[in-house]
This record gives sequence, structure tokens and C-alpha cells, in this order.
Amino acid sequence: MNCIFLSPHFPHHYHRFCAQLKEAGARALGVGDAPYDTLATEVREALTEYYWVERMGDYDELLRACGFFTHKYGRIDRIDSLNEFWLETEARLRNDFNVYGIRQADIGTVRRKSLMKERFRQAGVAVAAGRVVADLAAAEALVAETGFPVVAKPDAGVGALDTFRLDSPADLAQFFTVKPPGDYILEEFVVGEILSFDGLCDREGRPLFSTAHAFSQGIMETVNESRHISYHSLRQIPPALEAAGMACLEAFQVRERFFHFEFFRTAPGQFTALEVNMRPPGGFTTDMFNYACDIDIYRVWAELLVRGKSQLDYNRRYHCCYASRKNDIPYLHSHEEIVSLCGESLCQVVHVPGVFSSALGDIGYIFRTRELARLQDIVTFIHQSRHLEA
Repeated sequence: MNCIFLSPHFPHHYHRFCAQLKEAGARALGVGDAPYDTLATEVREALTEYYWVERMGDYDELLRACGFFTHKYGRIDRIDSLNEFWLETEARLRNDFNVYGIRQADIGTVRRKSLMKERFRQAGVAVAAGRVVADLAAAEALVAETGFPVVAKPDAGVGALDTFRLDSPADLAQFFTVKPPGDYILEEFVVGEILSFDGLCDREGRPLFSTAHAFSQGIMETVNESRHISYHSLRQIPPALEAAGMACLEAFQVRERFFHFEFFRTAPGQFTALEVNMRPPGGFTTDMFNYACDIDIYRVWAELLVRGKSQLDYNRRYHCCYASRKNDIPYLHSHEEIVSLCGESLCQVVHVPGVFSSALGDIGYIFRTRELARLQDIVTFIHQSRHLEA
């Protein structure tokens, strides 16, 4: 089996997907813009072969890379990156090389927030009122229906980049003087706790693995207000969240894919859909899957691709948490004190690449506990700052 993996060196821990592809018997064929001699040893060892391109954004270069691998190894069976940024590129390459997976005709539904709303409605899940607005007049007409505040975000954006909360007519008018290019969707501001339904589906659309995460706040607030964040997995998925998530899996026809559905819990048992990401949750969440359940999700994914099935018996033994810190916040407790408090609960300390630091902080602590109360105590300890003590 020949599997092309785009950008296998970034994010760094994604080389584990390629390593498990090789372990499962596939050829892991990397395409990236980092020269081969700059790749970390573990990335090189994870790949069968690597093709360097000068610019990943140059589609002709990617065509030549895939053509080279086709000529050398035969038909390409899968093209992936598991990265939101490359979803449309993957779909286009799958079209051109007739490869299984999400094609160009389907990509809009999982990239454009306006089209996501229709699928969520098909699933019977509530959505925030909103639509794409082309100008100030259209935006004012929407606000007349929803009231302030509203959220403006790219219809086909990545994460919380170029996303704005608008609280007044002045904010709305100002937004249209600085609006980045591209279609923007304007939505009512929904108040609620953010939870996600995450996992991996087999080729028939059945979840091989599923879990849920609760977030301290939205990524928009984290980025725009330069705040730290925490989020943790749940040992039990709330029944209403699981029902909404399962309905969405069917509506979006998720097949042989990771999934990440985001919801607002607006009241007990009531959820409003935020968006869908047809890839693993961001950051280091795949590692958190493993720590929470003592599994290897990288192996499970690779076996699914190569063999068409994978066996996974698991229990959500722990809550696994990611808590970030920002370099410019004067925290009360030192790194050494955090390590001492966590003890054996500490799984990993990560130094976040700059491109992700606005959302994930500059350093992140990943730890697991069986009791939610202990988890919350550790998060409070990590985030306590001298500002709060003053």
C-alpha cells in the first residue's frame, strides 16, 4: 500500500502516524518543504522515502511529487496530512490521482462554516443564527435579527485566525474597514460551555474510538485576549452530546477519518453546533487520547488504512488535561513546583512552536487523573498568577 503524507515533519509529533504506517506494512511517502537533512531523525526513520518541494503552496510541485511516487511505486492508495491547513489540497490531489477519501466535490461541506450549518440541521442539531455577509448593509440586517454581540469569522477559516467579536454598531462598521479578504460569516454570539465529540471512524462510519473534551474557554477568546487555556477529556460522554455527535457522523458521512465536532452546551442536555473538523483535534490531543485510555491511536489509524479494520478495546481510565502557560504572564508557581505537584500524573511537558502559541500557549502540561476534582486543583495551581495574589 502506498500512502503519501503531506508535511510529515510538522506538527512534529505527527511523524508517529507515518511510523505506524510503515509498521502496518505500508510505504509512508512524505512530501514536505523542509530539506531532508534538516528533518529530525525520528521523522526520517518514519518514512519510506521523502520528496522535497520548495513550496508546499505550489500545486504543480505537489503534482510532480505524487507523479514521481506513482512512477516509482505504482498506484497511490491514500493521500493525507491530518492537518486542517492542507484539507483542500489533499482533496484536489485525490481527484487528480483517483485516490479514496474526501474529494473536491465534498470539501466545501467540511471547510465552509455556512455549508456545515446545513449538515448540522440535517442531523437535527441546533446551530447559531448566522450567514455569509458581503457588506455592512447585509451585516446590519443580520444584527437586526440577532442583536449584539456577534462573531465574524472566515467562512473557510482555520482555527480562530482572523475571528472577531463585535459588540456594537461601531465595532461592526470598523470591522468592514479592516476585514481580511475572503467570505465572512456573521453569527449570533452563543453563551455556553464548549465541549467536543472526538474520535476515529472506520470505513463504514462506525466509531472505532470516541471521547469528549471540555474547554475552559473558546479559542477565539484565547487568541484575541492572549489568555492561557485548559481542556480535558471526560471519562463519561454526556448522553445528549454523544447522541448529537453520532447524528453528525451520519450527516457528514464520516468514513475512515478522524473527527472533531465542537458544540456549545447552552443548558443541561442542550447543545448548539459550532463547527466540524474532519481531522484529529488540534494541538497534542492525539497524545491525550493515548494517555487517557492507555492506547496507541496512531497504530489504530494506520491499521485501519492498511488493513481496512483495526481492533481496539479501550476504557476511558483517566481524565487527561492540557493546561498552557504564556511567557508574559507572571505565574505564582514555578515549573519545578508544578512537576512536584503532578508527580506520576504528569505525562508530558511540551514547548509549543511559535505558530501555535497564540492558541496553545508557550508551554503546555499534559497530565491525567482519575478524579475530576484533582484535575481542577492542578489546573488552578498551574494558572495561578501574581495578578490574582495582588
